[in-house]
Amino acid sequence: MPVPQPVLNPPFQVVRLNHVVLTVNDLAASRAFWSDTLGLQVTDKSETRLYMRAMEERGHHCIVLEQDESPVAKVLGFKVFSEEDLDRAHHFFRANGLPARFVEEPFQGRTLRATDPLGVPLEFYFSMDKLPSIHQKYALYKGVKPLRIDHFNCFSDDVDASVAFYNAIGFRTTEYTVNEDGSRLWAAWMHRKGGVHDMAFTHGVGPRLHHVAFWVPTPLNIIDLLDLMATTGYVTNIERGPGRHGISNAFFLYIRDPDGHRIEIYCSDYQTVDPDHEPIRWDLRDPQRQTLWGAPAPRSWFEEGTLFAETPVRQPSFQASPIIAA
Repeated sequence: MPVPQPVLNPPFQVVRLNHVVLTVNDLAASRAFWSDTLGLQVTDKSETRLYMRAMEERGHHCIVLEQDESPVAKVLGFKVFSEEDLDRAHHFFRANGLPARFVEEPFQGRTLRATDPLGVPLEFYFSMDKLPSIHQKYALYKGVKPLRIDHFNCFSDDVDASVAFYNAIGFRTTEYTVNEDGSRLWAAWMHRKGGVHDMAFTHGVGPRLHHVAFWVPTPLNIIDLLDLMATTGYVTNIERGPGRHGISNAFFLYIRDPDGHRIEIYCSDYQTVDPDHEPIRWDLRDPQRQTLWGAPAPRSWFEEGTLFAETPVRQPSFQASPIIAA
């Protein structure tokens, strides 16, 4: 199935992804990993919640960690262009029979909580508390020196359906993978902000969160993080990489936090702002699709992910066989 034509005048305007809310078992251990090791800056904390931002970000948070017994992803957050877009989004979801309601969230203005057709919990906001710029406060940089949140990747049991929905709300496909006979989408990368993706979908048991990614300045920052993790008790948290993706051309590393949430450290993808940018097609069995160079992905990378809170999962709608490391 080919990817649909982009919708350049969607029913509401999403600017970009912004944040994710994850639950963790031990907030202190998570702070040691996410802030002291990765380098995110803590912006607020309580006994049960931790808010953080990356170095280029002016908004209050890109990561929210909540204390809980079971590690799940509670919601994926996106910024819209205006308050009116929140009302348009509310109308769109309700008109399409999808759950949508306005909620109050700390440090955010009016917030719309909704669910996509596959069950992924979403929230949209326009205003968030602004914080002073710290991107030139070089004494604060630590860990991998994360500059900004870059994208989400989700397992989907029906990538064709996921792409159809996000295409309808203005996300544009940059690259995609088809199954062996070319009839179905196995994965797709979709953007709003002009990079390769804000949101990606990978064939598998879903919906689940595969990973959240952070943009860093250079590949050398990734090497520095590997040295740091290998000597501070986190060597077993290194899952895949470093390497370079065929899709996106990005230099990458995948790691797991203390609760198993997967994080990608990412740099060097490319610009996709042109409205007539044509997506790149990949075959599933192309060995350079997932890894232009570097070791193939381990089985865990294809099978393990974070559940969404109170969201049942389904088996994938068809069978396909990607290249997996022995």
